Amino acid sequence: MAVAETAPRAAAGQSFERASFTGSASEYFGIWIVNVLLTIITVGIYSAWAKVRRKRYFYGNTVILGRAFEYHATGKQIFIGRLIVIAFLIVINVGTAIFPPIGIITPIVILIALPWLIKRSLRFNARVTSYRNVRFDFVGTAGGAFVAILLGSLVAFISLGILAPLASRWTWRYVFNNLRYGDRPFSSDPALGRLYRVWLLPALIVFLGSLIFGFIAFVVIVGSATFMSESANLTDTQLTVLSIAGIYAGVFSYFILYGLAGLFYRAGVRNVAWSAAMLDGRHQLVSDLSRPRYAWIAISNVIVTVFTLGLMRPWAAVRLARYVNEHSGIRINGDPGEILSSIEASGAAISAEYMDMEGFDFGF
Repeated sequence: MAVAETAPRAAAGQSFERASFTGSASEYFGIWIVNVLLTIITVGIYSAWAKVRRKRYFYGNTVILGRAFEYHATGKQIFIGRLIVIAFLIVINVGTAIFPPIGIITPIVILIALPWLIKRSLRFNARVTSYRNVRFDFVGTAGGAFVAILLGSLVAFISLGILAPLASRWTWRYVFNNLRYGDRPFSSDPALGRLYRVWLLPALIVFLGSLIFGFIAFVVIVGSATFMSESANLTDTQLTVLSIAGIYAGVFSYFILYGLAGLFYRAGVRNVAWSAAMLDGRHQLVSDLSRPRYAWIAISNVIVTVFTLGLMRPWAAVRLARYVNEHSGIRINGDPGEILSSIEASGAAISAEYMDMEGFDFGF
């Protein structure tokens, strides 16, 4: 069951405002192709500056209430952050080569470092983002990142996905409950029951698809092997190759199933988590993505990008951004002008330390 996909009605004293995306594929293509060429020429070094140009374009074309978001990071910040991570990995590898027992503690060191990197990444992305000259902030801890993201992922994996909604709840609560817009806090407490309702369809896709593909693969492998063995007297090696080919075909089918189920699940969880989120305890965020439509856009984007050897990547990125923005919004409780003016007055003053930090800008 999907979350309602129609625009929510605003109650008395409320106004519902949707976001929009004002960019175009042709406009972004010029930025994208320059980024690609310079990244190749500089052997990847320019990728940090390319990321800044890309984010500034997409943030600058994400508009709500007539104003766009702004992205303030610099390529130098992100490049320094990447250098620190690369240096850490080099030290670990050199140390392991010189003194092999170091390799035993390497996984522990990485496990300790990852939550810190995740927290720093979320903090960096928030602090370099602004709306109406007011910066965002993130105040989560590394311990919270460990529980919400790493432990949550482990719980979902060990339970074969059955506890994935619980892990998603931990993640979104960690992200929203530590996010700030100026001095106004966000909060979210997505209902576990609603998360399980959006989990049900992806789970059925994986379960039923696995049965169907598994049965078809078994019939094809056994039938082909029996037929070809009797008609062509295949050797054991040839039969082994045929069986391995069938296994690979089955594994590829499972990847497709999990990818499709993942798209349905991602859109559904976003709807639930965003629609449970509040700004300053008064203003409700809203997401009403259509899960089939979102999955179709994502899948067709990949197909078109592959068949055009990547040249349609800008079109695909703009297409997805436009759809997601058009199905995101906020229900403002009160007069939008007065509320935003109040937030601007109290949250516009940002200390210099907001920009004086390494660009740990990684997804998770």
